[in-house]
Formats: sequence, C-alpha cells, structure tokens
Amino acid sequence: MAFPQLISSSSSSSLPHNPSLNPKFQTSAPPQHVYIIQRRRTNTNSLLRCSASSFSDNHRTHSPKSDDLVDLPLFPLPLVLFPGAILPLQIFEFRYRIMMHTLLHTDLRFGVIYTDAVSGTADVGCVGEVVKHERLVDDRFFLICKGQERFRVNNLVRTKPYLVAQVTWLEDRPSSGSEDTDLDGLAEEVETYMKDVIRLSNRLSGKPEKEVEDLRRNLFPTPFSFFVGSTFEGAPREQQALLELEDTAARLKKEKETLRNTLNYLTAASAVKDVFPSSSS
Repeated sequence: MAFPQLISSSSSSSLPHNPSLNPKFQTSAPPQHVYIIQRRRTNTNSLLRCSASSFSDNHRTHSPKSDDLVDLPLFPLPLVLFPGAILPLQIFEFRYRIMMHTLLHTDLRFGVIYTDAVSGTADVGCVGEVVKHERLVDDRFFLICKGQERFRVNNLVRTKPYLVAQVTWLEDRPSSGSEDTDLDGLAEEVETYMKDVIRLSNRLSGKPEKEVEDLRRNLFPTPFSFFVGSTFEGAPREQQALLELEDTAARLKKEKETLRNTLNYLTAASAVKDVFPSSSS
C-alpha cells in the first residue's frame, strides 16, 4: 500500500472534521467533466521526493495583502490544493473551458475550492496558477497547476457561466500563546515520523528497506507543513481542516498526531505480518 492511502485510512479520527462552510455554496455541485490526472506511483519514496522538490518557500508569484479584496474565478473540486503543490487537470466541461479561455488571456490564476455532496463547498481554498497547458483539437485542456496563496470567500460575484467570488488572502499568524514554539524542531519531528511511516509502509508492501532520503528539502516550517498536508491524499476533509488553519505550529502538531497514529497502525500490522507471514498475501 502507498504512503498517502495508509495515512488517510488511519487518520479519520486524528483531525477535527470541521471545515468552514459557506451556506451560499450548499447547492453547488462539483464539475462532472473535470478529471484529475493520476500520477503513476512506482515508488513511495520517489513520490514524496518529487512532491517535495516542487515546493518552494517563494511559491507565490506576488505577495497580495491579506486585506485585499479581489475577484477570483472558482473551480470547485473534490480535492484540496495546498500552496506549492502540483495539480494536473484535464478539463472537459463547457463552462470551465470558457473559464480557461478567459484565464489564458489574463493572469492564469483561479481558485481551487473543496466540495463534496455531504458537506457542500468550503469557503477556504487555494489559488491554482496554470504553469503549463495544452489545448486539444476538441477544445479540451490539459493543465499543470501550482498552488499559490490561500484565500477565503467573502461573497459571490456571479454564478454563471462559472463561479466568481470576492476573496481575501489568508496567511499564517504567529502561534498564539506560544512565542517559544520551536517550529524547526516540530518540523523535524514530523519529518522523522514521515520517514518511519515510509519505512514500515515499504516493509509491509514487500519493497526493499533502505534509508529514506531528506523529505524536508530545506523548506521552512510553513511550506513544509503544506507539503505534509498534501501527502494525506484520500482524506480531503482532513486536508481541508489543515488548509484552514492559520497557525503553522497547530498544523504541524495535527500532522504529527496523524503520522503518529499511522505509525502505530503500521507497527501493529508489521507485528502481525511477522507472526503470520501468510496473512499479508
């Protein structure tokens, strides 16, 4: 089993499921003809290594002020985009093809916002910037997008042919009540748990055990916390809760808790495999 799936399967109770919901979006449905291009996962370590290399402490192309109010096209999807993360998309639906035609003549930026049939659409999302695109003869688009700054929806400007909202930008605030928080030390603990999870995950899947390379890649604590959250694939509500946090220390602590729970699960599974080798096949 791959690392992200193991985290999501054992972390459902680790993070609070309390995404901020905007009642105005409750009837919004996710696009029916938008597809996330699945990246081939041949090796858990290489997946994480490639993902980490795409993150940067300077992932934003500009630095908008947190009190700026700007219009932003919205793209509701059943996934969570984090700052610095790479998102491949294939777009079929007519209204979003219209949106792409507009974006290609403006600033190539739109808001990716999580939605599902149960909880509706969240009011906190992440800007996706188109860094590469291919337009096909039938007017479909293949996109490679990169997560930029986070935003909060204030109100809708229009709903047709696609959603456009007024948003304000979100940035992490200094950790409340803990000026002495060692963010670098906390990030190192999270990285250690990630390495242990990868090691045990590889062991359970029969892959050769080897030293897990540097996962942090010199990232500062805040972008590293976004990278960690992006690896929790398959658990979008938990990811949304992480995205909405405005405290780097709080986000790292939640991720540490999830990884610790995952490690406990994998340790137990590994012990069972040692006692009953045939039960793992």
